[in-house]
Amino acid sequence: MSKDKSSFGFGMGLLAGVIGGLAAGILFAPRPGSEMREKVKETVCDLAEKHSPAVKEAKKQAMDSIDLLKYKLEKQYKKFSNMIKSKKMRKAKELEDLSDYDF
Repeated sequence: MSKDKSSFGFGMGLLAGVIGGLAAGILFAPRPGSEMREKVKETVCDLAEKHSPAVKEAKKQAMDSIDLLKYKLEKQYKKFSNMIKSKKMRKAKELEDLSDYDF
């Protein structure tokens, strides 16, 4: 579980760093708009190519974690549902036993 948390943290840190770097580059750029747009486009394409496997892996890990969480929630829901059914059955049995004596 700690590996999942550290991977998620790394992915979020990577994303925050990329966004922060892009924002700082755009804000402090001494170039005209058309040059800057071209530079940003090249940078984004390079980053996408360079970090695509890491992003795909982070997405895969996130989806695996979501699937595991769904499984655990479904399992708990079934336990809770069975517990309620059991209590209802027990109550019905008690009522049935009481009605047997009332002729």
